[in-house]
Amino acid sequence: MFQTSHARLNELRAQIARIERGTLAAPGQTVSIGAPEIDRTLPHGGLALGALHEIAGAGPDTEHGAAAALLTAGILARTTGPVLWAMEQADLFAPGLASVGLHPDRVVFAEAGKAVLATMEEGLRHPGLAAVVGEITGHFSPIAARRLQLAAEQTGVLAIALRRSRRFDDPALMQPTPAMTRWSIAVLPSPPALPHAPAVLGLGPARWRLMLTRCRGGAPGTWITEACDATGRIHLVPDFADGSAAATERLRA
Repeated sequence: MFQTSHARLNELRAQIARIERGTLAAPGQTVSIGAPEIDRTLPHGGLALGALHEIAGAGPDTEHGAAAALLTAGILARTTGPVLWAMEQADLFAPGLASVGLHPDRVVFAEAGKAVLATMEEGLRHPGLAAVVGEITGHFSPIAARRLQLAAEQTGVLAIALRRSRRFDDPALMQPTPAMTRWSIAVLPSPPALPHAPAVLGLGPARWRLMLTRCRGGAPGTWITEACDATGRIHLVPDFADGSAAATERLRA
């Protein structure tokens, strides 16, 4: 009984200290990326709350970021509370978010034009939000990213920067960043769905190449997955589940 009371007292003291600092997320508190096999490779066992993360499309999807938006929505489907989604223009397909588990009723859509960063920073100051997402085109200065990281730390709100560019090889997408993680996601051909017609592609589940290109305190990795299901989960493709370069080369072949 004494040990239980002592542990509870320490927990309350830590909670009060976080409130006094303005940091409401407990250290190590996370949300799943969508696959436990990938979560286990991350330092905290998932995406850290109260932190900034970057997600970008790759290849032809770099400009529109559709797969990156779906992955983000799938992650947010496992959080609770409202989400602020800031964008330069109203080109987001809300039913697509719902298809991976993020109901539009949870999302506050803000068409912010060139003020996406300011909108994100203001949103991150409100601890009642589950997450703040901002679609960022082109240059994303380390100073602006650091401001978002600090704002997220103060309230414990998850911050996700969706990077977009008209160029798939835009060097701005690989600038140094204070973000906890940086992800790149490429759309791959769907596998054959008919055993008797293995050459007919595009009928099976959509596939992604998910690349962790930066991880503070962890190591990069690459995984071949199926796209998010209706609950936002992603499933590793068995033949390529080890995340190795050799697996990726087998897919390309």
